Amino acid sequence: MDESQIAYEILAYLAKNPDAQDTIDGIVEWWLLAQHIERHVARVKSALAELVQQGLIIERRSSDSHIYYSLNRSREKEIAAILTRKASA
Repeated sequence: MDESQIAYEILAYLAKNPDAQDTIDGIVEWWLLAQHIERHVARVKSALAELVQQGLIIERRSSDSHIYYSLNRSREKEIAAILTRKASA
C-alpha cells in the first residue's frame, strides 16, 4: 500500500468517525486494520457466494441465524483438480 492509499484510508476512517483520535500505533492497529477488514469481508462474501453457486461448498444456516460454510464432500475430487490446476498455473 503506498502513502497516498494510506492517506486516503485515514481520511475515509475519519469521515466515518469524525470524533476519532488516536496515536500512530492506534491508527495502524485499529483504523487501517478496520478499513482492511471491511474491504475483505465484502470480497470473502462474494467468493463464498460464487463457491456456493458452483456447488463446491455448502451453506447452512443454524438456529442462531449464523451461516456456516463447509466443503461439499461429494465434489472433493473436482475440488482437488481445481486446486491442482491453480497451484501449477
